Amino acid sequence: MTSLDHPQLSGLGRNPAASEDVLVRLAAHRAGRHGMSRRRGRLPDPVAEALLTHADDDTTVWLRGHRLSPAMRRRVAGHPDPAVREAYADFVRAMVDVGVSIGIDGLEEAYGRPRTALVEDRDPRLRAVVAQAWQDRPVAAQLRLLADPDPGVRAAAVFHRRPGVPPEWRDRCLADPATRVNLAGRVPLTWDQFAQLMLSEEEDVRSAVASNPHLTADMVARLLDVADPPVRVAVARSRHVDGETRDRLYALVEADRAAGSIAAEVALNWSSAEPGWLRDAPLDERLTYLDCPHTVFRRVLASCPDLPEEAWRRLDDDPDPAVRRTAARRPDTPPHVLERLVRAHGDPDDTRQPLVEHPNFPRHTLRTFIDEPDPHIRYVALRDPGLPESALHRLATAPEPFLRGGAARHPAVTEPLLERLLADPDPKVTDEAAANPALHPTRMHRVLTDAGL
Repeated sequence: MTSLDHPQLSGLGRNPAASEDVLVRLAAHRAGRHGMSRRRGRLPDPVAEALLTHADDDTTVWLRGHRLSPAMRRRVAGHPDPAVREAYADFVRAMVDVGVSIGIDGLEEAYGRPRTALVEDRDPRLRAVVAQAWQDRPVAAQLRLLADPDPGVRAAAVFHRRPGVPPEWRDRCLADPATRVNLAGRVPLTWDQFAQLMLSEEEDVRSAVASNPHLTADMVARLLDVADPPVRVAVARSRHVDGETRDRLYALVEADRAAGSIAAEVALNWSSAEPGWLRDAPLDERLTYLDCPHTVFRRVLASCPDLPEEAWRRLDDDPDPAVRRTAARRPDTPPHVLERLVRAHGDPDDTRQPLVEHPNFPRHTLRTFIDEPDPHIRYVALRDPGLPESALHRLATAPEPFLRGGAARHPAVTEPLLERLLADPDPKVTDEAAANPALHPTRMHRVLTDAGL
């Protein structure tokens, strides 16, 4: 967490090159402790001791587990102050009270009991959180949760796809208001189950049914008369409708959107239903979707690994960037295709599969991105670990804070640039500069001295 008032200290707290004595001094300041909470690996015992000495409520919560040596874990467990001893357990219990999911290991640690006992606890809030956290539970535990007297617990039992609901329990769960929405979109439905669900007045139930990938052609035909935009979009993406019907359904939803319908906007742009069935269709059938006017079909097609070269060429030139990005993740994407796509649309840090990390990406071109007019494209140059000082200087003095922050994180940043970035008006940039392991130890100590530590 960046401290808005003391970003140099919060950044220094997570600097992997900070020495033990630096961390001990930082422990006396709240911003330094916040930064240290984001460090990886085990803390040296003297640092942990200093954190205990200056501990606040936030620090005592994370000062536990793998962060501490066995000796320090015993030290915390036997601490004379119960607020320190019970800090993590108190935090977990507070999260359970408001329904926030916690990992099952953390629940066991906080409550001091195995998950098999927690799932039978008398507090329904705890049972519900356990149901969300313990996804690999055995069938016996799942059946107990599905039969729980509290609807919140039953809902939590089907929140995730795993461990699922046994076939013999589906009628009961589909009839239960607490569980039917999540189940209606996942399991194969009999006609009677489908018909019963369609009698529901809940839009969420009908939307879930429409997105169920197991629907038969007769079921999809029955849904054609439902006017809800989410249902229309889900049906349009079904394998059981022809192109003319699909276009008609999309046109109806587009008209709703043009008339100001938020539901239509969400259905068109945020629907989780996708034509995943297309991946399993014969190649000849899949290739007919190269010209499909609906982007989601071309995007699914682009995720297929066995397309012919001509199909790849067309997908690489698709008008939608998401389609081109999906196609570019195939193993043999040509280097020029990858570079062209990144130059046109960038490569965000939070992307699961950055295109610049593709084995075929021409990484020698990265530094040339420094000359791109779009700052988001220019940012890609920072992926070059050997970026020249002149380029780093341009980024470190850019008007955009995210470019300066990227320069502050760069492994090749020079001491003069770091010094400049440590005084940046944006606290996030300052934090990044202080966290860079290239920061000289002498400068680290000066940060501490200037802060009175």
